[in-house]
Amino acid sequence: MTDYGHELEFGIFPSPDADRLHETLAMAEAADVGGLDLVTIQDHPYQAKHLDAWTLLSVIAARTTSVRVAPNVANLPLRPPVVLARSVATLDQLSGGRAELGLGTGAFWDAIVAAGGPRRTPGEAVEALEEAIAVIRALWSGRGSVTLDGDHYPVRGLHAGPVPAHDVGIWVGAYKPRMLRVTGRLADGWLPSLGYAAPEALSAMNATIDEAAEKAGRSPVDIRRLYNIHGRFGSGGGLLEGQPRDWAEQLAEITLDQGMSTYILAVSSLDDVERFAAEVAPLTRELVDTERARAAVQPEAPEAAAPTRGETLEVRATQAPRTNVPADVWDESTRPSAPVDPDERFTATQQATGQHLVDVHDHLRGELERLRDVVEQVAAGETDAGRARNIINELTMRQNNWTLGAYCASYCRVVTGHHTLEDRSVFPHLRHSDPQLAPVIDRLEAEHHVIHDVLEQVDHALVQMVSGEKGTSVVRDAVDLLGATLLSHLSYEERELIPALSRHGFS
Repeated sequence: MTDYGHELEFGIFPSPDADRLHETLAMAEAADVGGLDLVTIQDHPYQAKHLDAWTLLSVIAARTTSVRVAPNVANLPLRPPVVLARSVATLDQLSGGRAELGLGTGAFWDAIVAAGGPRRTPGEAVEALEEAIAVIRALWSGRGSVTLDGDHYPVRGLHAGPVPAHDVGIWVGAYKPRMLRVTGRLADGWLPSLGYAAPEALSAMNATIDEAAEKAGRSPVDIRRLYNIHGRFGSGGGLLEGQPRDWAEQLAEITLDQGMSTYILAVSSLDDVERFAAEVAPLTRELVDTERARAAVQPEAPEAAAPTRGETLEVRATQAPRTNVPADVWDESTRPSAPVDPDERFTATQQATGQHLVDVHDHLRGELERLRDVVEQVAAGETDAGRARNIINELTMRQNNWTLGAYCASYCRVVTGHHTLEDRSVFPHLRHSDPQLAPVIDRLEAEHHVIHDVLEQVDHALVQMVSGEKGTSVVRDAVDLLGATLLSHLSYEERELIPALSRHGFS
């Protein structure tokens, strides 16, 4: 049994197909709102049907606020390490420390050569990877000039920098012994795929990594174990083929027995993203936390084995601003409340579940502020354009209007996706677990419909503004109404559901 004790992380692996651009971006946004940790993109620059990985990752980073982004994995033969290091550092700075680097030796050598890259033997490919990691780390240090000898990537007197915003992880895709040893000596993470490394093969591979790490003076715990996975929800008794509970039990077993701690799911639909985020991820964390806590109990200390009553619930609802929702929208005084037990106690794991709801809502609050900022920028742009009366400013105004429309559409999809996820998954679970919550959930679902109508008003106002029928004020009024209703709703939902979610979980 090998469990490195790493905190669990979950992410997605959507395809960068050019003809599915909007679906890919929608899945990335859903991962962000759903509380997932990663969005990764495969990198095959020779593939004509794929969008460029780095450009796509940059757009995903710009349209999200919490998820980290990474290539899975970067094609080293076609991305020289100097350029790659600076691309990663730039994206990390622009995204506020949300870029990571999955790195591979390369494959499909005929295609690489067709794209102008080198053809390497397996041994040369490993040597090139080792040299590349040294170059990348030297440039990220930001210290002085870099001179490194090498057969593949020599660097002589190159100035280091820029420095990433955080300690970017280098995760290596490896399967064979020599590459596994490189991972143990040099990498921050190991990133195999289920299709090439079944769960029963992971233990021996991990042992090779661990041995190499220890010989290099490193602790095996310093190397995160990531796993690209695929599956389907529904019936079936195989690996990752059943219901979310089946998935969670299987992933928890892989964590506890094989040491994997980050699961990146190949996805092709919003439904897959939402179920993975809302059901599989929290339940897997709960199962692993429970088993780890059980394993940590010492038999010679009976008092430690006694179940803890936990602490008073410390997670608090965020108060909404003192902005009244118009009476014709809803009456806040008629909102029902769930019964409260002041003596109830919650473990740290339970409290973390309630906190997750606040974290998701904080993302929506932050996006609302960004939306308001964009509205004000457009208002200022219109004034300047009218004063200048020239074609350049007029085009700038139109571009600002288009950008606002695209952003509002994105934000509306995100809010709607969050509410749909709750209506389909979380609310039915809470109804079943705690029938006394039924009036509260009825009200929350009703408010979801109202907010959907308000979002439609925002969209309608945008159409009026872009068409010239109305000015920016109509959009500002619609966004103000959205702010009043959404912030009030989020605060009410937190107040009523934090205890219930802490008690019953998300699924």
